Amino acid sequence: MASRTTFEELPSAVRTAIESHTGRIHRVDPVSSGLNSQLAARLHCDAGDVHVKGLRSDHKWAWTQQREAEVNPFLKGISPELLWRVKGSGWDILGFDLVAGRHAEYSPESGDLPHVVDLLRKLGEVELPPIDLREAGQRLSSYVDGPSQLRLFEGKSLLHTDLNNENILIQGNGAYMVDWAWATRGASWLDAGYWVIWLMAAGKHTAEQAEKWAQRVPAWETATPKALEVFALANSRMWREIGGEDPDFWTSRLVQASQEWSEHRQKITQR
Repeated sequence: MASRTTFEELPSAVRTAIESHTGRIHRVDPVSSGLNSQLAARLHCDAGDVHVKGLRSDHKWAWTQQREAEVNPFLKGISPELLWRVKGSGWDILGFDLVAGRHAEYSPESGDLPHVVDLLRKLGEVELPPIDLREAGQRLSSYVDGPSQLRLFEGKSLLHTDLNNENILIQGNGAYMVDWAWATRGASWLDAGYWVIWLMAAGKHTAEQAEKWAQRVPAWETATPKALEVFALANSRMWREIGGEDPDFWTSRLVQASQEWSEHRQKITQR
């Protein structure tokens, strides 16, 4: 989790550079959600409202700013538009069109779930952009039983990979997917798989309920039972390593959900 810096704490040169895009800034509203940014705020400005997110240029995750900037032009209608970028004085800041929405609600009865299905369907129709992206297997390579299993995750689809409900903004009758720091290349069904875990962790779905929603995403049908079993087990191992033993830490929900899903997938393949 990145430590936070307020907008007022930015170097004056950075704030001046931002104002060259925004005009006079009337109000700054800090944003508490999101774990990967040192700066996150909503700016209400002469040129219109924007959402800004940033990292110091020497931060270990600084490369994620470049990833978001590169992938954004390929996400029309899926993600808010990147309006400008400011680099200098030790900072890298991205300014996005502000979506005045709310975070998605993932409970089984939520009316937001069809919006997520629609977003994943749209994303599945996006051609893989000609930019440098990490392979899906790279993130899971330490959690599979041998390199051969990583081939199950290979593909030529653009993936979000972090289907946290806070990364889905609901606005009216539509929705947007935000925070593309971990955009990845891989098999088309993987995002639906990541969504299953978050439906269980954030929405308290059973594994069966979560998979019924994932099945509405066309790409899900391309996953073999073996691929799903391996993916679920790899995520279970990963979250167990990340989550540790603290039951109050936010990852504890993901540890439990990924374990339950892995057990569910193993039962299916053993039938």
